[in-house]
Amino acid sequence: MKALDVVLPAIAVAFLAFLAGSYVMFAEAGPAGFLSNAYKAGHAIIDQQTNYRHPYFSRFHQKARTDQRGVTIYDPAKAEDGFTLYTSGHDQRAFLISMNGDVLHEWDLPFSAIWDETSPVKAPLGDEYIYYRRAYLYPNGDLLVIYIASGDTPWGYGMARMTKDSEIVWSYLGQAHHDFDVGADGKIYLLTHEISHEPIEEWTQLKPPRVDDFIVVLSPEGDELEKVDVTRALVDSTFGRMLTRLPWYAEQSGDYLHTNSIDVIEAAEAEVFPFGKEGDVLISMRELATGAIAVVDMETEQFSWATMGSWAGQHDPDITEDGNILLFDNRGEFGEHGTARVIEFDPKNDGIVWKYTGTADHPFESVLRSIQSRLANGNTLITESDGGRLFEVTPDNEIVWEFINPVRGGDNDEFIPIVSSGERIDPTTLDPDFLQSLGKSS
Repeated sequence: MKALDVVLPAIAVAFLAFLAGSYVMFAEAGPAGFLSNAYKAGHAIIDQQTNYRHPYFSRFHQKARTDQRGVTIYDPAKAEDGFTLYTSGHDQRAFLISMNGDVLHEWDLPFSAIWDETSPVKAPLGDEYIYYRRAYLYPNGDLLVIYIASGDTPWGYGMARMTKDSEIVWSYLGQAHHDFDVGADGKIYLLTHEISHEPIEEWTQLKPPRVDDFIVVLSPEGDELEKVDVTRALVDSTFGRMLTRLPWYAEQSGDYLHTNSIDVIEAAEAEVFPFGKEGDVLISMRELATGAIAVVDMETEQFSWATMGSWAGQHDPDITEDGNILLFDNRGEFGEHGTARVIEFDPKNDGIVWKYTGTADHPFESVLRSIQSRLANGNTLITESDGGRLFEVTPDNEIVWEFINPVRGGDNDEFIPIVSSGERIDPTTLDPDFLQSLGKSS
């Protein structure tokens, strides 16, 4: 038998199998869904084993840009006086520091201390791959935090409230992620997510398995009071049409919205912000329409307003006292000193009324995470997560305070832990007993 008599039929069979496989995948016929899911699972396992073999290679560390550490700039005449609360990617730890960078207090409660078998995370990563994404300080020194993992999907692990001595008060093991807000009434508004295998008939492009986000409301004691499906709130509203502008990579990850920020609209904000009422929530979605912010009506469980602008990959929209929106724009700057900027825009016409961008002396770049807040004196406190940096700027963009994470890692101290949570604390808002204890338990 000639060799060609064997080879040619084999090639023909292989070609027909290739055509059949292509039809199955592109037409989404037969076992296409199973094969697609298997591919995603395999890709996730390979990614975890290669990119997360050591904490320094996780998303919790970046290459340090400078050898500077601690407070590098401080103008007492122009900076907003107070304490600064921040979290660091090197540990499940939060720090309260003075304006000079001295550590006044620390909190330290690992996820392994709150995890139990009721958690949907059945095999959590080690504590070295978990950190506090956000922290909130109560007047008595209690701290509220959410736990985030690097290298797991979903990556939200839960929430806990601890005492000033890092003893657990209560825990919530729903998969809290990214952000939360505490309302004036003490209720806690947070984001959770979970894997959904249910198709959505109206929007078949949202293919399962899908990472669906939820808005969860907790009592001050940590009991779940309400849960709103963000995906359904979108598709059930007129703003569902924004789904026609999903990025190409969203299907690969199944994370179609990537909701990353939440703020409850309080009474004073509702008076100046015409697109939401008291009790609604303002959220940010990194992937939707390549970056959208929206108001969710918690009564109707639908989007009541949404917009997208010149930003990309944004985080942390805040309503200002003028009714504008302050926003960390992670990837919307195209100058030579970094991709990030902080903008304040008028939601009535989308016009930018103020912005901060990097300079040659102080480049500004954070592809992931990051937040900002408007201070009482009109300055803006900015958390540049990837740079491991917090800094305060005046309305005319002068840096009047800067703090760089003092922790380093690696053989040559080349890695700096990210900083994702930064807040200026007014000492007069703290209870006298806790205030008196500061500096004695660091």
